[in-house]
Amino acid sequence: MRVGLLSDVHANAVALAAVLADLPPVAALVCAGDVVGYGPHPAECVEALREWTPDARVADGSDGGSEPGPAEEPLVSVRGNHDRVLAAGASFGGGMAGAGLEHARNELTDEQVAWLAALPETRRAFGGRVRVAHGHPADPDRYVYPDLFSADLLGDERVLVLGHTHVQGVRRFPTGLVVNPGSVGQPRDGDPRAAYAVLDLDRERVDLRRVAYDVDAVERAVRDADLPDAIAGRLRRGR
Repeated sequence: MRVGLLSDVHANAVALAAVLADLPPVAALVCAGDVVGYGPHPAECVEALREWTPDARVADGSDGGSEPGPAEEPLVSVRGNHDRVLAAGASFGGGMAGAGLEHARNELTDEQVAWLAALPETRRAFGGRVRVAHGHPADPDRYVYPDLFSADLLGDERVLVLGHTHVQGVRRFPTGLVVNPGSVGQPRDGDPRAAYAVLDLDRERVDLRRVAYDVDAVERAVRDADLPDAIAGRLRRGR
């Protein structure tokens, strides 16, 4: 079974649309958190994920990797730190993070906020073979960069999916895989293209993928939303 992996969308609907268009047929989608924050399109991103369904070729069992057929749950998502702070009615204060959160609070409906609030901080899926967390599995706010991936992060799952750092990477250990699909909406690894990954769950293989999107359009949307210029500037740098 093939599964799409993404994280840190950060209210960038243009990048998310590019990723979903580039995504090959998959049976399910995993999101490692931070759907909102920073960017200009929080409501659009929440709805795009809530409404996502597998490709028709997967739904009828005609595609989807080594084990065709849809998953029991098409979207598996956890709550990132921006999602959590917004849902709690708290604030990051000033700066880019604070401005993005206030914009999201003004844009989201009560139903959308409730959806974010209901997401768990970590969860297991696909018969316990996959665990999803935003940051460190024991501390959702702790950054775990790819050079810190270790077998100690794994429990009895075969694949651990992390986000939070906005840096794409994967490492294989005898006991399983640790992968960060990178950031859809705000990469910070020097490559401005939207990042995601595709997991072949049965073969335990991960394909790290990048796709270009219209950064100019997002920069205009940032300005139209009266968000800090620095939010737009970092998109082109991938930092």
